[in-house]
Amino acid sequence: MNDFDFFAGTWDAHNRYLVKRLAGSDEWEEFPSTSVASRHFDGAASFDEIHFPTRGYYGLTVRFYDPETRLWSIYWASSKTGKLDTVPCVGRFEGNVGEFYSDDVWEGTPIVCRFVWTVIDADHVRWEQAFSVDDRKTWEVNWVMDFTRTS
Repeated sequence: MNDFDFFAGTWDAHNRYLVKRLAGSDEWEEFPSTSVASRHFDGAASFDEIHFPTRGYYGLTVRFYDPETRLWSIYWASSKTGKLDTVPCVGRFEGNVGEFYSDDVWEGTPIVCRFVWTVIDADHVRWEQAFSVDDRKTWEVNWVMDFTRTS
């Protein structure tokens, strides 16, 4: 249940964000962010607030571990909407890689959303988001964050 302990601390991140999702686009925006993450419930919960200074908003991620299912549920909120997503991405870690999935809707299109967390080492982590419109046969990666721990 301590899977997200690696993320506790302060991070700088380089973001790559696909400009048009599910449209065959290959145009990416790149921008910085900073994140402060903390662990709670003796490692069974993890929170982080992320600031996107050049985009003018904040995000908040809340993660909860269910000891019965041994699965994590990940929720997202944005200062742009002031709302917590009601559909969590759910999954687990196998070694240094965690995969999390949710059935959702993007701009009216039913999708499967996937988050992949990869712990590279103690000071470098990657998060990736992808959408599938064909029941997980193919994926379009649309957001990648490469985190570097700050001192």
